[in-house]
Amino acid sequence: MERDYLKFMQEKMPELSKSHKAIASYIIDHPDTAAYFTATKLGNAAGVSESTVVRFANELGFKGFPEMQKALSNQLRSRMNSVQRVAAATSIMDGADILSKIMTRDMERIKSTLDEVDRDAFYKTVEMLTNAKHIYIIGMRSASMLASFFAYNLNIILNNVTLLDMTSKSDMFERLMWISECDVFVGISFPRYSKRTRNAMEFAGGRGAKILAITDSESSPIAANCDCALFAKSDMAAFADTLVA
Repeated sequence: MERDYLKFMQEKMPELSKSHKAIASYIIDHPDTAAYFTATKLGNAAGVSESTVVRFANELGFKGFPEMQKALSNQLRSRMNSVQRVAAATSIMDGADILSKIMTRDMERIKSTLDEVDRDAFYKTVEMLTNAKHIYIIGMRSASMLASFFAYNLNIILNNVTLLDMTSKSDMFERLMWISECDVFVGISFPRYSKRTRNAMEFAGGRGAKILAITDSESSPIAANCDCALFAKSDMAAFADTLVA
């Protein structure tokens, strides 16, 4: 089970030094923006130095501030409503050149994805798809455009792809009636994760199909119990997450 870091900070509060309590208090009170601050900006907001923020992350068991920031942002993105996302986006932009800021963050996400992608998982995915009798692809909400793009281009190469574009749960299971162990089911989901996508993946897996998840992290609900998972960095650049990577 994924750790609730805000609750963990609250429980650890009595053990913290005065400066570390200030950081923890700020994060707990402003989770929708603090998770996207740099160490310097978080330090300024909490009234402490950047080095104190780094030591705070170490005290909580993280290797450094970037690891703590990643854990917090992964946890919080799936909980944030639209109003909170707009507030976080405003904080991220902070008067900067918005175009440069967004595109720079997209480039950072692409580089992080390239640096961390599991090459074995990537080539296993290629093998799964090329050997499949039929490929089913689903993506809901923000992932729907990714699923559509992927299905369109993959169908040109393999000509055995079905994009599941469903408006109801009954449609979903009717379209998957003949899925079998010879097929591959691809689920694409990013925060806020789609329960319908997860349900469809579980159904397909129960019928013996191989399951591929394309998502943002190992803590994603669709990453569990799949045959292969590919992770692409998704971070907030506006009120919606960037899906460029």
